[in-house]
Amino acid sequence: MITIAASVIALLVLPACIEKSQVPPVVEPKDSSEKIIGADISFLPQLEKEGVHFSVDGKQDDAINILKAHGFNYIRLRIFNNPTADSGYSKDGYCGLDETLRMAKRIKAANMKFLLDFHYSDTWADPGKQFKPEAWKTLSFSNMTQALHDYTRDVLNALKAQGTLPDMVQVGNEINHGILWPDGAFTNTDNLAALLKAGIGATREVSPSIRIMLHIADGGQNDESRSFVDNMLSRGVQFDIIGESYYPQWHGTLDELKYNLNDLSKRYNMDVVVAEYTAHKIEVNDIAFTLPGGNVKGTFIWEPLNTWEYIFDKQGKAIDSLLNIYPAIAKKYSIK
Repeated sequence: MITIAASVIALLVLPACIEKSQVPPVVEPKDSSEKIIGADISFLPQLEKEGVHFSVDGKQDDAINILKAHGFNYIRLRIFNNPTADSGYSKDGYCGLDETLRMAKRIKAANMKFLLDFHYSDTWADPGKQFKPEAWKTLSFSNMTQALHDYTRDVLNALKAQGTLPDMVQVGNEINHGILWPDGAFTNTDNLAALLKAGIGATREVSPSIRIMLHIADGGQNDESRSFVDNMLSRGVQFDIIGESYYPQWHGTLDELKYNLNDLSKRYNMDVVVAEYTAHKIEVNDIAFTLPGGNVKGTFIWEPLNTWEYIFDKQGKAIDSLLNIYPAIAKKYSIK
């Protein structure tokens, strides 16, 4: 999710791009065959507690099973450090570790893949806000870096212990302006790189097979995207996937999205995904699955249940005209 105040939009102009010759080479993509139709459904436990039952043609089922039956193969979950903190997201613990463990079991039971999105905050983190967790606010930078490492490791070890490791991890959410402000703001680029290395290092320690995404919110903004990636690569941040949010009201036209994804994929020989979108469902997926080179792996729709995007109505009944877009996309691009 992305919320950007007008005062923050002005910050989108990032430092000039580093020349390509200065950027260290990037390894080949790990899985050239993977194709993703994903959905972020982190609101699901909250909706279920409120009494929403999901159904298609009058037949109730787990929302995860419904999505799988309609072409989705990946689920994305956000996680907050301590959502029950005074300034946290939810006193009920939504999107905390315990709920993430329960949801991960459901995802794997459905034989779907799982992307875990670390916000590194007790509440929403996006380009307009990257608040430190309450427990980290008084830490020195070195101790905060260690805390980020240890927290990432501990969450992943808890998932590993129950046999539900994520297949992919985001080290931060929409981080083109940095994380853990002010210490890890993009203007403190060396600090930001150190923090990302800590999260990436912890993930690799738990499982080298987990694919790591850096998620930025610059879907149609090529200069900004290149500046961020160049600055991270030149500081030795090693990752597998570039994630881009695409909301046209903030991130430009479909043509700009297509140009940006194509350029990033070729420039860095790296996999790219649309990590969030809602509008232009068919067009965004067509762009993702038809770019040359095959490095654009797919898409994750943002909250399609009935909170942000409405593929189901408020009673949980599927809206056929929207849900049925996805089996056609899966068939068209041979996605399993």
